[in-house]
Amino acid sequence: MRLIAFMRTDGAPALGVLDDRQIVDLSVADPDIEPDLTAFLRGGSASFERARRAVEQAARDGRLDPAGLRFRPLVDNAGKYICLGLNYAAHAEEGGQGFPEYPAFFLRSRTSLVAHGQPIVRPRVSAMLDYEAELAVVIGRRGRHVAEHDALGLVAGYACFNDASIRDYQRRSPQWTIGKNFDSTGALGPALVTADELPPGGAGLRIVSRLNGEVMQDANTADMIFGVARTIALLSECCTLEPGDVISMGTPQGVGFARKPPVWMRPGDVIEVEIEGIGVLRNPVTAEPD
Repeated sequence: MRLIAFMRTDGAPALGVLDDRQIVDLSVADPDIEPDLTAFLRGGSASFERARRAVEQAARDGRLDPAGLRFRPLVDNAGKYICLGLNYAAHAEEGGQGFPEYPAFFLRSRTSLVAHGQPIVRPRVSAMLDYEAELAVVIGRRGRHVAEHDALGLVAGYACFNDASIRDYQRRSPQWTIGKNFDSTGALGPALVTADELPPGGAGLRIVSRLNGEVMQDANTADMIFGVARTIALLSECCTLEPGDVISMGTPQGVGFARKPPVWMRPGDVIEVEIEGIGVLRNPVTAEPD
């Protein structure tokens, strides 16, 4: 199943299912289904069963064209947006870092996120806006102290993420938080693809970023140092993972700061993140208004 968060023409938030290249608006097909993805996931298997029935019963003439939708951030109210740094060996090397023995975890805030199709905003204070193609994991079940062999049971599905970073601010502090949390810089979407549609742990998927159509990153999720199951197990030693929590699994080599000369995203650019089996996350780049 592919779940999409969007805004209806009346301004109400909605949750939809992509079915045969059209969107079934679940709020129309079954008004009792939560329009919020986090609340939907809290309902567990019952939510997915209701959604499946709604799709089967939805009238063909009541479906929507995805091209005309205004997307919302896939998960806009998670308790935690957790990101990994240096999770591909070649990326750690291009950044002059050693092979990590433990994941470099950091957090993102809700206001740093944008949806598929919405602009990533280059801030007034810096021109060093970089792209980072990443696999995002969305948690569907609550868990603490989860064994690695059980960890994938917590995963609802996967999405694309662009962990766009303000590099000069990122390097002003040994903690990366400030460079990763500028408003409207991290893109999440376009859809949540449920775990049953992808290889376990989202492994073995081609991951690519394109800037104005030019391939900048081209790698495979099999190259991750810490896989999804291991990452969930390690995080659950620290905190309770809850439905709607998002874990972004780090970026491969080819980012802009490591190029000679560096390549930064500029207003007017279009950046795409594509992951095999998941889709294409596309965002224009704009300047922060004065």
